[in-house]
Amino acid sequence: MSDKDVIILGIESSCDETAASVVKNGRIIMSDIIASQADFHEQYGGVVPELASRMHVDAIYPCIDSALKEAGVTLDDIDAVAVTYGPGLVGALLVGLSAAKGLCAVSGKPLVGVNHLHGHICANYLCFPELEPEFLCLCVSGGNTQIIHVKSYQEMEILGKTRDDAAGEAIDKIARVIGLGYPGGPKMDKAGQGGDVHAYEFAFNHMGDTLDFSFSGIKTSALNQINKIRQKGEEIDICNFAASYQHHIAHILADHMVKAVEKTGIKTVCLAGGVSANTFLRKAFDEASIKHDLRLYYPKLRLCTDNAAMIASAGYYEFIGGRTDDLALNAAPSLKAGR
Repeated sequence: MSDKDVIILGIESSCDETAASVVKNGRIIMSDIIASQADFHEQYGGVVPELASRMHVDAIYPCIDSALKEAGVTLDDIDAVAVTYGPGLVGALLVGLSAAKGLCAVSGKPLVGVNHLHGHICANYLCFPELEPEFLCLCVSGGNTQIIHVKSYQEMEILGKTRDDAAGEAIDKIARVIGLGYPGGPKMDKAGQGGDVHAYEFAFNHMGDTLDFSFSGIKTSALNQINKIRQKGEEIDICNFAASYQHHIAHILADHMVKAVEKTGIKTVCLAGGVSANTFLRKAFDEASIKHDLRLYYPKLRLCTDNAAMIASAGYYEFIGGRTDDLALNAAPSLKAGR
């Protein structure tokens, strides 16, 4: 590696994925290790925070060791350690944060705290070498739904956000109600393949001229329809219901993004976050990009869900921008984008 290369070790533990990655110059993945807990938590119908934290403790150092070995580097070769410090489950965050602090304490390497939401945005940099700010990004997951104006690698502004449920949360809830279980998002996506997207209609909250979202209305509409069908002793057509519901949510998101493009004049658009893997969402954005002549980017599927490569990429841009943190950095479970 040349003298100009900057190597970042990324660590992620915000929810139920323990991950470590080594990334060069913010764009080149040298290793990407993920230890998922999804199969374990499936038996409980969702993530159990205390159990997730314990599993992170068991997995964190093996993941870090594997990431360094796969990249062919040692801690001496690392320029900085980047770690998610929020948002997320506080106990889970503290495991990754403690591990990162320990590495920095013994090695003298700088610590860079990374906003998990910024990490998701940076997943696009890992897939598209030509992509640079400024652009608009829809960051959509189980806990967040936001339209973000990415002004530079470090400066971001939230243009619109959900006022109640996140889009992913609305999908997960209905997945549980119709018996698909956890993880709801991928199972809903799979269940809806080939379904009639117009088989069911759903009411939703209109937010006027703002770019804000509300998904409580469409979730309630879906729940009411499910209850009425069951009260009649009828069966829900799972495939058509899942397809229709996700189609409606995807088009709400796409329509809001088109409004954001019209308001800002920015025609480069990215998707980020776990729900960006949803095929109904990608189709809606593909159609919108053709209709409105947008430059559309979304990460490959592995980088849509939680991973440490995106954290290392975000950490790189913070690090070369001159920002590091001291070892007093604490977890921030309610951290917002732009901070």
